[in-house]
Amino acid sequence: MNKMIKDLYSYRSLIAAFVIRNIKIKYKQTFMGFLWAIFMPLVIVLSGVMVKKAMSILSGNPLDFSQIVSVSVKALPWAFFVSALKFSTASLVVNMNLVTKVYFPRAIFPLSYVLGALFDFLISTAAFSIIFVFAGIGVNIYILWLPVLLFSLVLLTSGAALLLSCGNLFYRDVKYIVDVILTFGIFFTPVFYEASMFGRMKTLLLLNPVGSILESINDVVVLHQAPEIFWVVYACVFSVFTFVGGWIIFQMAEPKFAECI
Repeated sequence: MNKMIKDLYSYRSLIAAFVIRNIKIKYKQTFMGFLWAIFMPLVIVLSGVMVKKAMSILSGNPLDFSQIVSVSVKALPWAFFVSALKFSTASLVVNMNLVTKVYFPRAIFPLSYVLGALFDFLISTAAFSIIFVFAGIGVNIYILWLPVLLFSLVLLTSGAALLLSCGNLFYRDVKYIVDVILTFGIFFTPVFYEASMFGRMKTLLLLNPVGSILESINDVVVLHQAPEIFWVVYACVFSVFTFVGGWIIFQMAEPKFAECI
């Protein structure tokens, strides 16, 4: 673990350079520019509102504004997770001309895309926060859980990015599998709905660590209550093991990267 941290710290300037490069490439010659960072979460929110409205019509209960806020709050981290994995999975293949050149930790490639997606997340969060303030969503003491939950999500995403980018280098169809899972994953993750709606199936939904994190974020931001400690601990432990496991597997496979390109 210490070596991992030292490696990342030693190459922090290179990581920053790749993050800036990825951001510039992503927004170069685009009409909307940085507004694209807001577009994806906005589409998710609008889709969620439509789903909520349909559910309210079927149930006969009016659509509550807090339900729209709940979808909005969970859409932002979900959009980060999807964007980060989508781009990081192909990161080694896209940068194959650099992989075979002078040595530096190849983990920089997937991690730089995760940090680039985090930049988008910060922009969209800032934009939506203004809306939440005007909507009267107040701040409470439980918001102090938010940094822990977001760090856990970033750690989980980074570990998955290391594993998937490595797997995609050896088996190029991994990228397509990831695209399919991310496309339909939103229906198996409590973004448009709350896990409590499914009764006994709530536990099954929360075994998805992303689902546990999103529900906890909803608790502290929208419901103004403490998250369920068990699921917070579960998500944090799962995230740590995913990151450490992803790093170890990535390091073990790295010497073979040049053979597969």
